[in-house]
Amino acid sequence: MKDHSFTKFYQQQPRADPEIQNGHIFTVAKADEEKHMVFGWASVAQMQDGSVVEDYQKDVLDIYDLEAAVYEYVLFFRDGGEMHQRRGIGVLVESVIFTPDKLEAMGIPEGTLPYGWWLGLKITDDDVWAKVKDGTYRMFSIEGEAKRIPIEETEDDSDG
Repeated sequence: MKDHSFTKFYQQQPRADPEIQNGHIFTVAKADEEKHMVFGWASVAQMQDGSVVEDYQKDVLDIYDLEAAVYEYVLFFRDGGEMHQRRGIGVLVESVIFTPDKLEAMGIPEGTLPYGWWLGLKITDDDVWAKVKDGTYRMFSIEGEAKRIPIEETEDDSDG
């Protein structure tokens, strides 16, 4: 059994450019101004083309480890936070983990969607909502704890 404990979900710290992971940009995909809701990818483990996504810390996440962590978040937390510091700025309104098994069960062809976590939050804090609207907060970030396990490089992965 893998050792992980997912503790909180938070809005991403502002950056000059959208988050780029392996050349892929993940930003808030939809915002409903009237309802104060935002939707987008919270975390992506693998892109549609099969490429594995590395985060800023050069970590990769197995989709099934992400799935287990998200279930814990949905069961025990369901709130949003700001800047990995302050909780209670929003509540979860939508959450789905797209795994290979679920995509197959839904009849969605492989390569159509990435393997990852799509979510929606209703932002209840007016100051945070203003930062979403003005572009200060343009993406999601998750926070958690996990045991780091080095990935061994294969001959196909090496540059030589």
